[in-house]
Amino acid sequence: MADAGERDPSELLIPHQRRRTRIGLVSGGLGAYWPQFPGLLEQLQASARYVTERFQGMDADVVDAGFVSDATDAGKAGEKLRVADCDLVVIFVATYLTSSMVLPIAQKANAPVLIIDLQPSEKMDHATFDTGEWLAYCGQCPIPEIANVFRRAGIGFRSVSGHLRQESAWTRIGHWIAAAGVRARLREARHGLMGHLYPGMLDVSTDLTTVSTTFGSHLEVLEFDDLRERVAEVTDAETSDRVALARKLFQLDRTVESDDLEWAAKVSVGLDRLVADFDLDSVAYYHRGLAGELHERLGAAMILGSSLLTARGIPMAGEYELRTSIAMLICQSLGAGGSFTEIQALNFDDGVVEMGHDGPAHLAISARDPLLRGLGVYHGKRGWGVSVEFDVRHGPVTTIGLGQDPDGSYVLVTSEGTVVDGPLLQIGNTTSRVDFGVDPGEWVDAWSRTGIGHHWALAVGHRSAEIRAAAELLGLDHRTA
Repeated sequence: MADAGERDPSELLIPHQRRRTRIGLVSGGLGAYWPQFPGLLEQLQASARYVTERFQGMDADVVDAGFVSDATDAGKAGEKLRVADCDLVVIFVATYLTSSMVLPIAQKANAPVLIIDLQPSEKMDHATFDTGEWLAYCGQCPIPEIANVFRRAGIGFRSVSGHLRQESAWTRIGHWIAAAGVRARLREARHGLMGHLYPGMLDVSTDLTTVSTTFGSHLEVLEFDDLRERVAEVTDAETSDRVALARKLFQLDRTVESDDLEWAAKVSVGLDRLVADFDLDSVAYYHRGLAGELHERLGAAMILGSSLLTARGIPMAGEYELRTSIAMLICQSLGAGGSFTEIQALNFDDGVVEMGHDGPAHLAISARDPLLRGLGVYHGKRGWGVSVEFDVRHGPVTTIGLGQDPDGSYVLVTSEGTVVDGPLLQIGNTTSRVDFGVDPGEWVDAWSRTGIGHHWALAVGHRSAEIRAAAELLGLDHRTA
């Protein structure tokens, strides 16, 4: 490990990413027009190049299958995108084309499809346009046709209509690209589950098989012994380096005992090894423990290391909250952080919901330098040690959670609000004051009716549009409060 005295603390906040989102792109129009209207194809191909350039400027890898003019071309493009294993296929309808040119792409690509039709400008010049010039503006014409065929074929339909340089249209397209990133992240994810349920939390219990069948994720069941053995191998020098790093990243309250900080640092290095050895993208954990035995001490000392990992984009959720660690990973895929959260109290005078949690925090979205506080008692849990205290960056935020319905199906739930300044408890918890624009009690009632459990992720920015799109690509319901 590098010398902590020379290491830039921001290195530990570099996001972990398994792979970039993969977008398939096809452009096309009806080939019967090309001999009839010279110059039309070239105009449409120029528009297609602009569309490709815009996609290449996004945070995704673009597989461009070219410009298709008939169903044969479309079949070849669909095969190319099938081999590429895309997370989303985008079909740019440059002018009218038949649904027979679109259906084989959707059928072969085996990925969600987004139809976009972006005419060259805001409107036609009716006084000067001839038929060929008009045809460059009629990409919207086949959209109902395509939607009808997709519905009859059992294929999900979604579209964005606009003009080439309409930024609001590109914002809507961006929501679908972000949603594809969520789908990609979950398809590739390896979730660790270590320990056992917090006794009595019936809402937290999750069927592991449904996680894999719904999202494509892998579940790795871990033991606290897996952590114990790795912590035992941590050297004094590695522990000292991690202590020095903690002093750079955190303010240390006078309540922090040096022995507790060193133990938390040692466990932090062991956690890094555990995550690396099992190639994990998230971890949910809990261990009750008894009388200060080793496993209890391990569980109590995970907050520092878990917060560092969460800041790197490997979410760690306490209380065995697998669904919330998945929600936190969704937030991370959106570049929105995602900190482990529950309701703490309501402030009716200020109109805010105070929410947060003890345990891991997402340091990368902290409003200020996070603080380490020493606690002799963890409320509701056994053990003692150092805990993280901070609030999420002030401004727009979204609560994002994974709820569950009576039939076992999952639902993505969001609510948009604003983190505002004000007094916070100083008890070693993450706490943020969120104004949802309604009476705090009414918000709690509405939020609780969505199917959410008692934990979720708090993400920076207003993200409901991306989550709504992600829910559609994942085949889930989306609910808001």
